[in-house]
Amino acid sequence: MKNSIRQSGRPLTAWIVIPLAVCCAMLAGCNVGPKYVPPATTAPPAFKESPAQFKETDGWAVAQPQDAALHGKWWEIYNESELNALEDQLNIDNQNIRQAFENFMEARALVREARSQYFPTVSVGGSYTRSRSSSNVGSAAGSGSTGGQQSQLFALPGEVSWEPDLWGKVRNTVHASQYQAQLTAADLENERLTEQASLAEYFFEIRGQDALQQILNDTVEADKKALEAVRAAYDTGVGDQISVVEAQTTYENAQSAAINTGIARAEYEHAIAMLIGKQASAFSIPVEARTSAPPPIPLGLPSQLLERRPDIAAAERNMAAANAQIRVAYAAYYPALTLSATGGVESSAIKNLLTWPSRFWSVGPSVSETVYDGGLRRATVNQYIATYNANLAAYRQSVLTAFQQVEDYLAAVRILSQQILRQQEAVNSSRTFLTLEQARYDTGIDPYIDVVTAQTTLLANRESLTQIQIQQMTASVQLIEALGGGWDRSQLPTPAQITRKPTKSETTIQH
Repeated sequence: MKNSIRQSGRPLTAWIVIPLAVCCAMLAGCNVGPKYVPPATTAPPAFKESPAQFKETDGWAVAQPQDAALHGKWWEIYNESELNALEDQLNIDNQNIRQAFENFMEARALVREARSQYFPTVSVGGSYTRSRSSSNVGSAAGSGSTGGQQSQLFALPGEVSWEPDLWGKVRNTVHASQYQAQLTAADLENERLTEQASLAEYFFEIRGQDALQQILNDTVEADKKALEAVRAAYDTGVGDQISVVEAQTTYENAQSAAINTGIARAEYEHAIAMLIGKQASAFSIPVEARTSAPPPIPLGLPSQLLERRPDIAAAERNMAAANAQIRVAYAAYYPALTLSATGGVESSAIKNLLTWPSRFWSVGPSVSETVYDGGLRRATVNQYIATYNANLAAYRQSVLTAFQQVEDYLAAVRILSQQILRQQEAVNSSRTFLTLEQARYDTGIDPYIDVVTAQTTLLANRESLTQIQIQQMTASVQLIEALGGGWDRSQLPTPAQITRKPTKSETTIQH
């Protein structure tokens, strides 16, 4: 047999390694554990609170066709050039988005770490050893050797070790890392959407505060003129002192309210500065007193919501990762095969180190199987099954939350649009009330306190109208956020995109 092997031209190790490699290649297709199946979710045929199902609004409606969806820079539907510029700056300089991006880059690095297990480990080294044996070793009579000898050894060894992925442990570890990286990519988009929506909300809050400030400034000016008229009447003996005191009080209250409005505006302005990565001390937004109605917003179909929300995509990828971890745990039930080879040169004289007789080598496989582990493997499988079930519940909760939020903000925008109609009528009526009451006071029919009441009523109604208009605009932004902004699942990076080597700029330490 030995002679026949030599005659074939193949060394003995080839007859061991080649069949073993063939077996490894055949077993490498094995993948144990449950296959992942995405959860099925049934969506309603239409949104219940859609304004398309209600007649009376202030003109706000959903965009047509109703199956349309937002895309890309969703904030541009508001036609606010200043908001567009701020949003573009936010996407570059927001530090929360930067942090989420670096978390994504970390997850991508973990994918490449997991993929490294596909390949053999190769190591080389060099060593020098000088030793002296004990003088009492081999010095007894008749031993035939002399103790106390010195020796030295030069060695340049190399080792190759590889564990074939027979049962899918490495593959599923890679898949789990890829799914986790996709999860962090969805988290990045969710963080981006959150910051974008916050900026838009703060922007419209500032515009609303400017409108409130204008109302209060106008009120202060009107109350000042009224105070001057009442005081002039009193000075000429026509009016009474109590009317002057009432007018003075009304004027001072209006001044106080006008000053207080600046607090909210300053806070929103500072919040925007932080969102775009600027220090609050070096940022300001010009005053522009204006309120407006939200534009038509494309809702899309309820079934599309599952594909448009990055938080739902993250929850689903979390389930996929947990399922891959179950398959990794199942692979521990099967034996592990390791192929290793060691070779190099060694010599007691350095001049002979690189000569042919100095070579040495060894090659061979090893198989290990855990016979008893006290239930560790079963407990590990059960752990990841429980993790998967918990992630499934979290996914379903994310879906329920998504539909709740869309319905909430649809109802808010619709109902606020109806409230604006009624509140505008209240403003018109209170303005007429003030005009009539002023005429009655001027003719001496009613006391000035009735004029003060009419003034207070008009101011309160105008403030309420502006506050409702602000609520409607911010609710429209919250609705867009609940719809997923301009994102959809097709933008989620593929496993190949996640696994590719990052650019130098992506791996540079920031200063």
